[in-house]
Amino acid sequence: MTHTLLLKNGTVVTPEGILENGDVFIEDGTIQEVGPSISKQADEQIDVQGNYILPGFIDMHIHGAAGADVMDATTEALETMANVLPKEGTTSFLATSMTQAPEAIEDALKNAGEFSTKVGQAQMLGIHLEGPFVSPKRAGAQPLEHICPPNSDQFDAWQQAAKGRIRMVTLAPEEPNGFSFIKKLAAEGIVASMGHTDATIAQMEEAAKAGAIQATHLYNQMSPFHHREPGAIGGALLVDELCAEVIADFVHSHPKAVELAYRVKGADKLILITDAMRAKGLQPGEYDLGGQPVHVTETDARLSDGTLAGSILTMEHAVQNIVRILGVSPLDVAKITSGNAARQLGLPKKGKVAAGSDADLVILSKEWSVVQTICGGITGYEQDGSV
Repeated sequence: MTHTLLLKNGTVVTPEGILENGDVFIEDGTIQEVGPSISKQADEQIDVQGNYILPGFIDMHIHGAAGADVMDATTEALETMANVLPKEGTTSFLATSMTQAPEAIEDALKNAGEFSTKVGQAQMLGIHLEGPFVSPKRAGAQPLEHICPPNSDQFDAWQQAAKGRIRMVTLAPEEPNGFSFIKKLAAEGIVASMGHTDATIAQMEEAAKAGAIQATHLYNQMSPFHHREPGAIGGALLVDELCAEVIADFVHSHPKAVELAYRVKGADKLILITDAMRAKGLQPGEYDLGGQPVHVTETDARLSDGTLAGSILTMEHAVQNIVRILGVSPLDVAKITSGNAARQLGLPKKGKVAAGSDADLVILSKEWSVVQTICGGITGYEQDGSV
């Protein structure tokens, strides 16, 4: 049964520019036409009333939300995430694991490998394996006892358990086998992202030559910038081949640090992520991350020793923060919330409002609040709470 949807009178943010009073015609989950005054009949018509129409947000780095965590290794956990993420404008995501015992990681990967989202939910695009191939010196909230050097055999076993759905790996390139492992990931079309790393800038440059294309949560758990050794932070900022993830909650990074990243990397090389854990969207209190107790306040989530343990950030708030502080244009918002992630993951039909693209869209007020989220051509969230 064919389903058509016509969005009227939007401020449409397209790859070519902003179309005022623009329309978007959708059929069976695909954008068919973008332009002024589309007169086609549709099963459903929505007057967008001048609000922004952007590509739906893609969160490449999220551990959990609404009480659920990828490491729970249950269908219910991923179902919960897929159901609640459209509320913040997110239409697709990478289910992100973390360092735990190999069996626990395998359980989570096997569970995610078998999971499929429904139309109207945020789509799980695949898996982001964060750890255990990271540096013990930059563990952060990754449990030290399970951290190990990159291991191709272990990865292959995990990828098999995940039915080939691992799309991205965070690793420390300076660890044993790091550079050869990056080459393997690049050859397999998997995003190699440098994170939880004590690398020198020379090692970051070597990682990029080996095929690394990303840096995980810039500034956090990276060897710091020093004028005589710019470290992993310097490498993430200065190596052109690397896109940089940013957690724009202004807890993980000072607003000026986010501004620095935006100025140096530019909108084409910055990717907004949440790195959110299960307490996102819930009340402050006691939770867990990777089996470790986490204290959650109104603003952050920390282990008992004060270490940040993921975030409670939404993509909606990340966007509001960077627009408020940096004055980022709608065109650049589209790039750093979805376009760049889609490019990194090799998804040509995602991350843009254009004919032929997937109908994953977010309608935002001029104050950048989510009004409506459309996942695969079907409304996944409406501000009035009816969905």
